[in-house]
Parts: sequence; C-alpha cells; structure tokens
Amino acid sequence: MTNLVVLIPIALFLGAAGLAAFLWSLKSGQYDDLDGAAERILLEDEPPRQREDNR
Repeated sequence: MTNLVVLIPIALFLGAAGLAAFLWSLKSGQYDDLDGAAERILLEDEPPRQREDNR
C-alpha cells in the first residue's frame, strides 16, 4: 500500500509530462505537413555533376 503513495504521483507526473510534450508539438507545428516527406522521397534527384580532375 505504501508503494502506491510513490507510484501514483510518479504516474501522474509522467502523464502530465507526456501531455505537455504533445501539446507543445501541436503548438510548434510538428504535425502541419504529414505528407510532405512521403512525397519528397518520390522526387527525382539531380544527376551528379561531372568532376574535372586538375592534374
């Protein structure tokens, strides 16, 4: 029973910290562009440039 006195505040603190981190991520725009990275991977890269040797 004395374990609950310690475990319940720890659980509440961790839950509040997780909620605060989630709300911060919403406020800072972390979820604004969910499809951008998935679409950027399909774009073709520029061909590599020919390197001139200076010998």
